[in-house]
Amino acid sequence: MKDRNIFCLNNIAKVGLDGFRPGYHIVESIEDAAGVLVRSADMTETVFPKGLRAIARAGAGVNNIPVERCAEEGIVVFNTPGANANSVKELVIAALLLSSRDIIGGNEWVRANAASATIAKDAEKAKKAFAGHEIAGKTIGVIGLGAIGALVANAAVGLGMTVYGYDPYLSVTSAWRLSPAVRSAADLNALLAVSDFVTIHVPATPNTKGMIDEAAIAKMKKGAVLLNFARDSLVDEAALARALESGHIAKYVSDFANPVSANCKNAVVLPHLGASTEEAEDNCAVMAVKQLQDYLDNGNIANSVNYPALDAGVCETEARVAILHRNVPGVLSQITTFFGSNGLNIENLANKARGAYAYTLLDLSHPMPRDTVERLREIEAVIRVRRLFSRGE
Repeated sequence: MKDRNIFCLNNIAKVGLDGFRPGYHIVESIEDAAGVLVRSADMTETVFPKGLRAIARAGAGVNNIPVERCAEEGIVVFNTPGANANSVKELVIAALLLSSRDIIGGNEWVRANAASATIAKDAEKAKKAFAGHEIAGKTIGVIGLGAIGALVANAAVGLGMTVYGYDPYLSVTSAWRLSPAVRSAADLNALLAVSDFVTIHVPATPNTKGMIDEAAIAKMKKGAVLLNFARDSLVDEAALARALESGHIAKYVSDFANPVSANCKNAVVLPHLGASTEEAEDNCAVMAVKQLQDYLDNGNIANSVNYPALDAGVCETEARVAILHRNVPGVLSQITTFFGSNGLNIENLANKARGAYAYTLLDLSHPMPRDTVERLREIEAVIRVRRLFSRGE
């Protein structure tokens, strides 16, 4: 197989990098790379070299990557959904406790009185100022029931809470993961109206931006708690600040520090700790490397955010070619006609579409000459052609 160069834009866990086969090399410049591994570094203004074929994000969110521009340039973008789910779930459970018991306030009192010889006696009088509530028996609404949301919902059931879930795009796989005790909310407003705690687990998209706005906050129970471990853009934090000031919302726990949230009354704001565990970083790195390598070597796509999933296994014929193209009528016919007119028999063909883009993998009975790649690119809808393998070379 071909040697491949990989550029790491952030520190990537060694256990992940060790998954590359011999022939993969970590390089110091993106200019020399066929693939990029990234975590949180901002790539939105990055100019991509022509030889870059894929970007793998060791994490779920891809708002630091220009996904649409990558699609137009024939660069497949991967993420690692679910790899850090348990880490985030555990922090959400911690947030439930932080918002219902004044643990932080109690700890600050102890530190402030650490020099007092009577601290133990004084604590018995002071502790009533930090009294809270149990979460057992309370109702939690989980918005989004993907990998993280499903784990949170199931954990909340185990803690004795009544759990409502809302996800209009719930997949069959996610549904199977849910405890039968999780109740389905008819819509978002119904969930907000009954929940003592509301936790958000949806991706940040133009459709979800500001979904918890002033109108949604007004639907929430007085004294409810809002937990946000997805993205700060999902919440209109100016409207939330007013609700926290008035007491309509009792607490806000967020994993996204910004000038608004950091200064909100009754807010506990963390420095994006959701996936900051060794286990999560290892899991994300392993998954990102596996997906990146399988695409570069075999053309298979899993967990891409801009091209369809497609798995044709390992090539066992004379050649394999991968074609990234626009999802328009007639293009597949043009591609197959091209191969036939060039005397190249197609043994296996797999084609998938996703929105405006499509992907075709072909296994051939004959080695594929190099010059045919350039001629394939002349088809108007074709974005990129990759000649993955040709036996005898």
